Amino acid sequence: MFSVYAFQEFSLMAPKPQRLHRIAETALQSPGKRPRTMATAESSPMKDAFTKYADYLNELNDKRERVVKASRDVTINSKKVIFQVHRMSKSNREEVLEKAEKDLAAVTEQYVARLVKELAGTDFWKLRRAYSPGVQEYVEAATLCKFCKTGTLLNLDEINAALLPLTDPPVEPLQINVLDYLLGLSDLTGELMRLAIGRISDGELEFAEKICRFVREIYRELTLLAPDMDDSHEMKTKMETMLQSVVKIENACFSVRVRGSEYIPLLGSDVPNYSFLGVSDLE
Repeated sequence: MFSVYAFQEFSLMAPKPQRLHRIAETALQSPGKRPRTMATAESSPMKDAFTKYADYLNELNDKRERVVKASRDVTINSKKVIFQVHRMSKSNREEVLEKAEKDLAAVTEQYVARLVKELAGTDFWKLRRAYSPGVQEYVEAATLCKFCKTGTLLNLDEINAALLPLTDPPVEPLQINVLDYLLGLSDLTGELMRLAIGRISDGELEFAEKICRFVREIYRELTLLAPDMDDSHEMKTKMETMLQSVVKIENACFSVRVRGSEYIPLLGSDVPNYSFLGVSDLE
């Protein structure tokens, strides 16, 4: 055990806090131990470069927020056009389609025009993820109206041509890319499946079969393109959903055709049509 004198001698030898503080001050004041400081010259080229980059990123983030808001408005109003088309029946088809076309024109002139003005003249590929959902929904609404009106497909060139008047001539216009167009086209098949089921319940079997052939053709063509889209997981997922839509339409049309004697009288027709089997009427 330590004696009392040994403990007192050890405590006297230990450095005290005041002594450590004075040693630190002396070391800092010595000419060879000056602390390093970063130069803060106002005209530093590095500082000017970082200020420029900061301004660019802030402006890009602000633009992204505006583009997301514009894309959301395009999505909401394009869905309203699709809902309007689904109100179509045998008695009000022309009236409903005319109203849907007017609503689609309003979406183009008001909401899509605002999105185009935000992206025109800029590197809009950097902001694709911000506006892609709205563009896909707009493609879906536009192609649905065109098919119900003429029975044909609205291609990408026609959609981009409709966007040209929304941009000033000297500015590079926004062009919908092929991937967004195909993604919107794959969503179209789901809406056509719902439309076909509704037309069958309303007795429009020929129109439902026309939809079936149209959707089957789209699926067959996209099946040839999907394997080459290695970077698009979203497209591969939608291809599976598209196949389900094709099967649902085919099953509905097949059930009506095969069991026509049960379905057709309920839909307002007296004699079922068996022309697809090679006979004109029931034997």
